[in-house]
Amino acid sequence: MSDRADTVHPAVAGLPGPSGRRVAVRVTKDALRQVRGGSPWVFDGSITSAKDDGAAPGDLAVVFDDDRRFAAIGLWDPESPIRIKILHVGTPTPIDGSWWAGRIAAAMERRGPLATDPDTTGYRVVHGENDGLGGLVVDRYAGTTVVKLYSAIWWPHLRSVLDALVAVTTPDRIVLRLARSVPARDGLHDGVTLLGSPPEGPVRFRERGLTFEADVVHGHKTGHFLDQRDNRGLVRGMAAGCSVLDVFANTGGFSVSAAAGGARSVHLVDASEPALRTAERNLDHNRHIGAVRACEVRTTVGDAFDVLRDLARRDERYDLVVVDPPSFANDAAGVPAARRAYFRLTQAAVRVVAPGGHLVQASCSSRITDEDFFTIVHDAASQGGVRLREIRRTGHAVDHPVGFEHGSYLKAVFAAVT
Repeated sequence: MSDRADTVHPAVAGLPGPSGRRVAVRVTKDALRQVRGGSPWVFDGSITSAKDDGAAPGDLAVVFDDDRRFAAIGLWDPESPIRIKILHVGTPTPIDGSWWAGRIAAAMERRGPLATDPDTTGYRVVHGENDGLGGLVVDRYAGTTVVKLYSAIWWPHLRSVLDALVAVTTPDRIVLRLARSVPARDGLHDGVTLLGSPPEGPVRFRERGLTFEADVVHGHKTGHFLDQRDNRGLVRGMAAGCSVLDVFANTGGFSVSAAAGGARSVHLVDASEPALRTAERNLDHNRHIGAVRACEVRTTVGDAFDVLRDLARRDERYDLVVVDPPSFANDAAGVPAARRAYFRLTQAAVRVVAPGGHLVQASCSSRITDEDFFTIVHDAASQGGVRLREIRRTGHAVDHPVGFEHGSYLKAVFAAVT
């Protein structure tokens, strides 16, 4: 970033780089097989020996096989049960500036036409482990690039990552976001602008020709949920003339898309009043579109289950009901409760679908498998006295690739309710 040094946060230059230490690691035969098979993780329990004296988060860890041959290299994370985030498997290679630039350029290439589509300027550039960079997420909102660190292992490599991002995405600014588990460091805190001038407020970007705003400094995740872009496009294509209920509406992505597609009305439901205010602004950003101007808008702040129950009691029905809840299972222990929640949610949702209407229901929980989720939805609808005729099932968009066995989390079903 030397050519733009006058706009770089001064603390970036003071960040210590990699220490140069190497942690020599041996793992169980099963762990070695998994790493060679594409797993991006080495868990602490699978490590049989590690020469880690003085090793810090982000030091390079080299995995050797039983014959002392190089097997893989990754980032050492002594504060996590996922002790090594794998970067490279196979033959030895230097993890230097050229390597980082190549990895991020490869990630960008996977996004294909998104990178040059003027109608979509919001998309994910780096999808963590699925792009071979575990614990790192990079999202782009027009000229603003947001880097989110989910582990302290990235501090020693942040300058190299920033250099690569500048070369590949040529951003006007780069904003840093930190997961709650990652403490601020050397004056670099959650929401700080690393490159360029700080945003004066939410930044605007485009999605399939529609305008949205993202609070990249204070918003959830990196400011917007980019992963549902394709599903929002599908809803737009089926919303003409419909009354639409958007449950867990958040900042209104589905509602804006439905309104642009000619929906007669949209009813947004969310527990967060600030999120619904953002959704209203997102609708306003698109009032130049006749269909959006003509769409009747209603918002309700409240618990989704309570609101759905009240709507059913008042016999309110909608032609199209979209249900996009947050993850109900943060760990393995939460899976049974998550299954019950999805079941209850489907039963509540189908009660407010008008005869001949449609249900769109999604899950973003990686711990609930695709087939488990789809079975739950069908069983719940059946026990609720209705039948679902599936139109399609969807998964990940191109900018949220699935790069390993456990990398899938998003799934949705589009169905007619009969």
